[in-house]
Amino acid sequence: MNEPHAKLPTTDLPVRRTCATLHVHQQLLAQSEHYAQERQRIEAGYRQNVMLARVGQRDVVSIPVVVHVLWNNPAQNISDEQIASQMLVLNQDFRKQNPDISQVPPVWEDTAEDADIEFHLATIDPEGLPTTGITRTQTSKVQFSAFEDDVKASATGGIDAWPSDQYLNIWVCALSFGLLGYAQFPGGPAHTDGVVCSYQAFGTLGTAEAPFNLGRTLTHEVGHWLDLRHIWGDDGMEPGTECTGSDLVEDTPNQAGPNFDTPSFPQISCNNGPDGDMFMNYMDYVNDSAMVMFTEEQVERMHACLQGPRSSFLSSPNIPESKELLL
Repeated sequence: MNEPHAKLPTTDLPVRRTCATLHVHQQLLAQSEHYAQERQRIEAGYRQNVMLARVGQRDVVSIPVVVHVLWNNPAQNISDEQIASQMLVLNQDFRKQNPDISQVPPVWEDTAEDADIEFHLATIDPEGLPTTGITRTQTSKVQFSAFEDDVKASATGGIDAWPSDQYLNIWVCALSFGLLGYAQFPGGPAHTDGVVCSYQAFGTLGTAEAPFNLGRTLTHEVGHWLDLRHIWGDDGMEPGTECTGSDLVEDTPNQAGPNFDTPSFPQISCNNGPDGDMFMNYMDYVNDSAMVMFTEEQVERMHACLQGPRSSFLSSPNIPESKELLL
């Protein structure tokens, strides 16, 4: 394993969580009629797929991951140890084994759910050869843009995706506009499918910086990759639209917009008292230390996604001999 690099001073890290997934979604809707049709088809099929994904009818799904590290300076070439720290957090969060699960308020203790989804670094590459599940690419790009999605192609200074029906592609790089990360919902182009995360918000050591140094940015973005929406439903962008959106699951309270930083319980909006917003959900915008749970219906939606548009991951041959990074 390569040694951790020292941190370099930076002003790129945002004060509050930022995510460009909705922008990517809206941009694809505007550019691609095929994507718009696929999204309609996927949503229409979820009722049937949720029935297949009910608790008691599902197995634990193990998803092969490839981490593409893009670096312009040595500090951005994050260590194997930093990647391992992120894989540990991702698996703890999706298996409800995160040490801070006790932060869930009593009213939602029974709603918090084990997602029965695990992630492992790929052991076989697309050519059938052994791999560490990590690629490293030096780039002339100082930063990458979610608006251009340029990290996902060698021709634009990034690196091409591995087959996205076989691997969860995760690109780790310097992002412009203070973004922490973004993902592509199911149904989009295969060559851009995956998750992008800032090297400053990836894992729990090395270049990871507070308050985004507990690995929760990737948990949030992988939730999007499995078709979860922001918990407030992405409304409130225009005056008078607060409380009108939906995250398409029923066991999360309606809320007016994103919560930031480290709120105190309860946070009331949209007449959702006495318990208020479920701000400790991974799909809100709070700091890493404040997000700790998925709900039962969010888990059902993720497994419906695995029964539908991401069903290729139900039969992956890319299973590691060792699960040392899982839990």
